Amino acid sequence: MRIFLWIFGLLLALPLYGAEIHFNFGDYPDGATPTNFQAVLVGDGQPGVWKIIALQTPSLPEPSTAVYTSRVLAQTSADPTDEHFPMLLFSGERFRNFKFTTRFKIVSGVTEQMAGLVFRYQNSSNYYVVRANALGNNVRFYKVVDGVRSDPIGSDLNVVAGVWHSLGVQCEGNQINIFYDDKLAMPTLGDNSFTEGLIGFRTKSDTVSYFTDALVDYTPIVPASQLILNGIVEKQTRILALRIYTEQADGSIKVVASKDPADIGKAGTDAEANALKDGTVSFGRGKGIVELTLPLHDCNGDYIAAVRVRLKSFFGETQDNALVRARLIVEQIQQQVSTAKDLL
Repeated sequence: MRIFLWIFGLLLALPLYGAEIHFNFGDYPDGATPTNFQAVLVGDGQPGVWKIIALQTPSLPEPSTAVYTSRVLAQTSADPTDEHFPMLLFSGERFRNFKFTTRFKIVSGVTEQMAGLVFRYQNSSNYYVVRANALGNNVRFYKVVDGVRSDPIGSDLNVVAGVWHSLGVQCEGNQINIFYDDKLAMPTLGDNSFTEGLIGFRTKSDTVSYFTDALVDYTPIVPASQLILNGIVEKQTRILALRIYTEQADGSIKVVASKDPADIGKAGTDAEANALKDGTVSFGRGKGIVELTLPLHDCNGDYIAAVRVRLKSFFGETQDNALVRARLIVEQIQQQVSTAKDLL
């Protein structure tokens, strides 16, 4: 019985979706901005000021004088501009099906007292928001599509400034659930505007707010290129390594799919750059192996990716033999790709 209870407790502690990220703001020094976050200002006014600050709170009931120091994420800009929405977005991952929760405290604000979460963010003109309002005592959801804000949906709830509350959003397909202080804040919402995107924190106008205990529990998004690659690798045991490289928005060339997950995001070499530029094929040989980089093209013949293949070699194998083998693998990928979007 003891063993059963221990296992059951362990299962309850596992992530709902298979992966989680805990944003531990205590890992950063005072005044720092957390890694993999980017500040964005939507609307008018001055940019938001997002930084880590230390808070000292009593660690024991009165009359003890002991204090506990913790670090939280703070948005400290107090720009009173009405349409002023500072955001801090986590740029390290895009999320589709997930639950994102945090605790927040609205510290001050004259024009507004709002704190919230932004999710499935595409750009500054397309995203979802849920925010709590201490002046209006409500929690509201709305979306922004092509820069146009929808009518808010939500409930009147007790939102108190200077007090820690919790706020969360759960997305499953087109179903959206909003949580406030660990309870559903409104009926389940259905919307098809955005299927995935970035997540982050948001305030409005002159609101100063703190955030802590932020956690996202999610199902990782597997790109189509990775699914295609997985299917090929499963059937061909002589493939020692297989990577697909594409050009990123900033012009860099990186691995987007690989037999080894640790390769994802690694930079390409001149071989991949040349394959993408003009279709150059590169060849290399090592002890018992051959390695080739070949271009992948779309239905119009334009180069959209580079494929690097490492194979077990056999006695007497020539460069031409290796090229034939590698091309057969690339052709299998090619059969499932018509445009660059098919790799996403």
